[in-house]
Amino acid sequence: MTSEPIALAERYDLEEVIGRGGMAEVYRATDQVLHRAVAVKVLRDTADDESDRLRFTGEARTLARLSHPSLVMVLDAGITSERPYLVMELVEGQTLAACCSGEALDPDRVARIGAQLAAALAYAHDERVVHRDVKPGNVLLDAEDRVKLADFGIARLIGDTVRHTRTGHAIGTAAYLAPEQVQGGEITPAVDVYSLGLVLLEALTGERAYPGSPTESALARLQRQPDVPASLSADWRHLLTAMTALAPAERPAARAVAAELERLAGGTAPSALPTDPDSTRLLSQPVPRTAPARRGERRDWVAETRTALASVPTHLWGVIGAVAAILVLILVVGLAAGGSSGPAGDGVPANTPSRLQQPLQDLHDAVDGGQQ
Repeated sequence: MTSEPIALAERYDLEEVIGRGGMAEVYRATDQVLHRAVAVKVLRDTADDESDRLRFTGEARTLARLSHPSLVMVLDAGITSERPYLVMELVEGQTLAACCSGEALDPDRVARIGAQLAAALAYAHDERVVHRDVKPGNVLLDAEDRVKLADFGIARLIGDTVRHTRTGHAIGTAAYLAPEQVQGGEITPAVDVYSLGLVLLEALTGERAYPGSPTESALARLQRQPDVPASLSADWRHLLTAMTALAPAERPAARAVAAELERLAGGTAPSALPTDPDSTRLLSQPVPRTAPARRGERRDWVAETRTALASVPTHLWGVIGAVAAILVLILVVGLAAGGSSGPAGDGVPANTPSRLQQPLQDLHDAVDGGQQ
């Protein structure tokens, strides 16, 4: 026996749940006025905090002002029985997370998908909106790989000083946060470019660049860029390395990324990647990487190390020695204080710098490690 659909606002018949987020559920529904299938996002009964409501209504306003072929279109919004809801176009298909879960996708297909995503982000950035949660689960694909980027619920106008987050409520998904998001720094369009770089890398390899718990994942990206496999083409390595630069200013703009991905999808001649639309700095050459040893081949690490050391200018050795002495002193003090491997407050390592302890603690407290 099939249960009766739930009527919302005397217009939308809610059917099965097709998605769940931290504060809302998404239903497949039927619009009884226009006789069409839609997606309805409804704030959960348990999510009655005022900041959740502000975020939800903010999503409605943000989506209502955006119109792009690769963004989910908002059709209606309202509040009924004190429950805000958002009506969106229904995208038939699957998420990119379902497509690339443990499986590497064809690079040409990834380039086509990525070009649409980058173009959508470039449009949003022109409208002074940052998505802040670009991840495979928010990328919807139809049968022909047409892209729809969903969930601008945590988007925020660039330069807006009103933050709807509070201590213990992280914004974004840990596995795809940009380093400056981990540090609680300034939110700019560069965070979307970084997250998109991790999404593309995952689609190309079938594996997350930063696995592990939210805190482990966050700490790792503060220390290093993601590993870009040597098996990818030089153009892909160059692009992904630029997109995931630790410094936001060194990342290309979304529009430049879109153009490069279109080129990769079409196989045309190489192009430069400006880091900013107003900048003349070009990334015309791939970042050099040490080639990995082939199976059965032994690398002469001693010779390589001697060569690297010989290239260091003489006047820098004093600086290097001073830095090494400081590092040794920090290590000795840390060991004397009881070691640095143990956790300090629910998952944050004891040797975490003070300026990062609160952002990482908030991330640990707020993010579900099983988020996709």
